[in-house]
Amino acid sequence: MKKIIFLLLFFILTAECAFAKDYVIGGGDTLQISVWGNPELSLGITVRPDGKISIPALGEVTAAGLTPTELKNILEKELTNIVQKPIVTVIVTGITNYQILVFGNGASPGIHTLRKETTLLKFLSQLGSLLGADLERAYLIRNKQKIKTGFQALFIKGDLEQDITLEPDDILFIPDNYEKRIKIVGAVKNPTTISYREGLTILDVILSAGGFTEFAKKNDVLIIRTEGGKEIHRSVKVKALMDGELSENIKIMPGDFIIARESFF
Repeated sequence: MKKIIFLLLFFILTAECAFAKDYVIGGGDTLQISVWGNPELSLGITVRPDGKISIPALGEVTAAGLTPTELKNILEKELTNIVQKPIVTVIVTGITNYQILVFGNGASPGIHTLRKETTLLKFLSQLGSLLGADLERAYLIRNKQKIKTGFQALFIKGDLEQDITLEPDDILFIPDNYEKRIKIVGAVKNPTTISYREGLTILDVILSAGGFTEFAKKNDVLIIRTEGGKEIHRSVKVKALMDGELSENIKIMPGDFIIARESFF
């Protein structure tokens, strides 16, 4: 029975270490170090600012810069002079070294300290509204290299294959979508600017502006669009659309400028 319990505990603790194998320990992190069968050598400890920890019978040991598995291997090697075939587990119980930097005008900039391993999708979901963000131009920097560009498919379309696990000191650039925003003026109740999103239509924009005023020329709504460096004007019959002519519900493009003209009669 004791052998079975020992094996179960061994596999559980080994699995916990494996889960955290890629995390790099830093100053301020708290660790639970256990030496099987030797409770006097087991302890919870905080990594000092100099990156070291104090272990009974071993003295000073450098922990910062190592993964839990690497520290476990070092401790097992050092303890062979004290314990026969030591089995050590190292579990990170508190993280202060897992920091993500966000910059750009599409989200609130700053340094975010994470308490556990987090994916890109979960992290983006914690940043609040990203309606003003240009997720297509956003990118992730790791070790001074741009490793992923474009979060639109992940965050808007839910393509989970695009999700990745963030690592300490990752940097996220999230720009705003100012150039892509849609402006609508003229004979609408609330002239406004709205963020572009895929699938946006002329009717969506009109409704976002509170609908037409009584003076609107509903069958002559002007869309001004830039394509290939040229300015293109297109008139849309929104009244006909509202009467069922769905072909007039054209898709809006990033940066469109819309004018709801007034009728003088």
